[in-house]
Amino acid sequence: MRRTARCGEFRANVHRGGRAEAAVLSSELAATAVRAARILGLEIAGVDLLEAADGPKVIEVNASPGLEGIEEASGVDVASSVVEHLEQKLSRPRLLRADRAAAGRPR
Repeated sequence: MRRTARCGEFRANVHRGGRAEAAVLSSELAATAVRAARILGLEIAGVDLLEAADGPKVIEVNASPGLEGIEEASGVDVASSVVEHLEQKLSRPRLLRADRAAAGRPR
């Protein structure tokens, strides 16, 4: 989503009166957001980016992002999608350490 600050405010947070609208990310913006989350070891994150002439800039990575703006802007029930993802992940059988080591996977 793209957020725009209200007049006289530099922060575009929805809970501070910012406006959120749906946006299609360029492949460069999407890759930057995913890379920022992965660097911090996060599967789910909110990544705040600024578009600059020399490429996107990561401003903030939130491990527990607010969902109000993205749900409103996209029409997607993100919270339910996160819960569904976690339920699926937790229902998969987990390999024991010995099994991972035998399979050549790190512990």
